[in-house]
Amino acid sequence: MRKVLLLALLLASTPFFSQSDDEKQIKAIYDKALTDGQAYEWLNYLSNQIGGRLSGSVQAQQAVEYTKGQLDSLGLDRVWLQPVMVPKWVRGLPEFAYMETKPGLTTNMPICALGGSVATPDGGLKANIVEVQGIEDLQKLGKDKIAGKIVFYNRPMDPTLISTFASYSGCVDQRYSGAAEAAKYGALGVIVRSMNLRSDDYPHTGSMSYGDTPVSQRIPAAAISTNGADLLSTTLKLNPNIKFYFKQNCKQYEDVQSYNVIGEIKGSTYPNEVMVVGGHLDSWDLGDGSHDDGAGCVQSMDVLRLLKKTGYKPKRTIRVVLFMNEENGLRGGNKYAEVAQSKNENHVFALESDSGGFTPRGFSLDCSDENFDQIQSWKSLFEPYLIHLFVKGYSGADIGPMKNPDIVLAGLVPDSQRYFDHHHAENDTFEHVNKRELELGAASMASLVYLMDKYGAIPTSKIKG
Repeated sequence: MRKVLLLALLLASTPFFSQSDDEKQIKAIYDKALTDGQAYEWLNYLSNQIGGRLSGSVQAQQAVEYTKGQLDSLGLDRVWLQPVMVPKWVRGLPEFAYMETKPGLTTNMPICALGGSVATPDGGLKANIVEVQGIEDLQKLGKDKIAGKIVFYNRPMDPTLISTFASYSGCVDQRYSGAAEAAKYGALGVIVRSMNLRSDDYPHTGSMSYGDTPVSQRIPAAAISTNGADLLSTTLKLNPNIKFYFKQNCKQYEDVQSYNVIGEIKGSTYPNEVMVVGGHLDSWDLGDGSHDDGAGCVQSMDVLRLLKKTGYKPKRTIRVVLFMNEENGLRGGNKYAEVAQSKNENHVFALESDSGGFTPRGFSLDCSDENFDQIQSWKSLFEPYLIHLFVKGYSGADIGPMKNPDIVLAGLVPDSQRYFDHHHAENDTFEHVNKRELELGAASMASLVYLMDKYGAIPTSKIKG
């Protein structure tokens, strides 16, 4: 009851928003995005002229220079680069694999090295293979059945979960920690079923970690396509003595310098209250990173452009941040939060787009109950644009390090059913992004930023006070 009364007092002390004014501003944002959007053109260049932007690569640096130049052209109050040291992992020559059902009888298998993996021996690695459904199966089998073999992790994403991100979370541990855990039992290498709900021949890469495994005991790790995994599993059931061969040439180098790309519009009334909108500029190297996360970057850039083009003058400082190294280190997000804290900057809101450029459905919010209730009260403003979903939950990896009791963190939630068809794979490319869906996402983000700027977050300190 006390919280309800305090919230009522806070809302009563703020002039009640004019529904018609907000409707007009939000319609202007959507109209501008759908008739004069810039996101698709920016993404075309990032994807087709630059390509995959793995941290520490030449392409990542080209993306930094391109996006900074584009932000400079928008007439923002300030644009700058924030230095950050990032890991440099290189895939090397294309991977090669086959299964051998009997001497001389082989079938090629589509694989790719997992990000951060060590290479196989120069001549490749060939051994018998043992299939498991997850890390927990290793202990059941024991060292006697694993040592000297290749471990094949074959737990699929759960197709019964409507949230594909929940399905992803349910099996991604075998990709991230599978090699470190299998090495403890004497495995020579690991092959991991791709995090993909579709049956196809695209292996999906992604980050993995050896934890505290000594360098001399680290074993190579690769992803296998879903079709490949199904064929390998079926063949193993028929002939448990088959051998598997794979060769990869990846290498980890010393860290190199890269940058977060930042641009801002200075607030007219509360310039010391900072609002962030962003995505991660790096991507994996197999495709061109259009959905993950070129889409989020260009949408975030267009948020500032749309606000300027519709004539809105922000009360608070609004920043676009294109974070570097989300995929294999989160260095950019951590660096941004570290610098913000060292400067005692007051961040009140952050919105991230890192779930693909598909049709927007709503927002996931990490905030107090009072701020969640305020944002839900704006739901009717979004419903004409088919934005219905406002839930409490995860916001985004890059803005997560900024979390504190007062800040409101938000993540754009697009329709996720097709996302993992492309995630970290060779087919994450520009032709799979729909222009209109991308623009609707940018408009939805700009509309939430507008409302948060106009009415402000409710500080937890005031509620408790």
